[in-house]
Amino acid sequence: MYQRCAAVLCVLAVLGLEVAAVGECELARLLQDKLRYERRLQYMRDKKVSEASLRYLWFHACSQAVLHILEVLPEKHPSHEYTQELSQLLDALGMEYSGYRQSDVDAAVADLVKQLHSGDSRLKAVRPKALLDNCIKVLRMLFGAHCRWDSA
Repeated sequence: MYQRCAAVLCVLAVLGLEVAAVGECELARLLQDKLRYERRLQYMRDKKVSEASLRYLWFHACSQAVLHILEVLPEKHPSHEYTQELSQLLDALGMEYSGYRQSDVDAAVADLVKQLHSGDSRLKAVRPKALLDNCIKVLRMLFGAHCRWDSA
């Protein structure tokens, strides 16, 4: 008798845990959806700032990140050449933006770009991979539709 009760309780416990797991998984899926990079960017972005200005800001932020990586990366490091190539590509993109006038960029973005280049901004210790991961995520968001290429 006790064995049957124990078996039933065991089955109920397992079923109960599975039901909890389904609920847990659904909540985790909803959280994942809410935390997707696209959503975070969408909700943190001021609607008054144009996409072109955000691309301009992205260029300056990523250029500075790559320059800081190159400053600390030993020349013999396996990724030094790769990082230099990134820097050269960003320099080429900078040539595209060299014709921008102050009036072409939203005031808030212009102020942020000034801060980036002033050297007054406090640097936070961040892994180079994390910086480059953020660069690619935002690149896909800001340039994907504009340049008509998929985000693969």
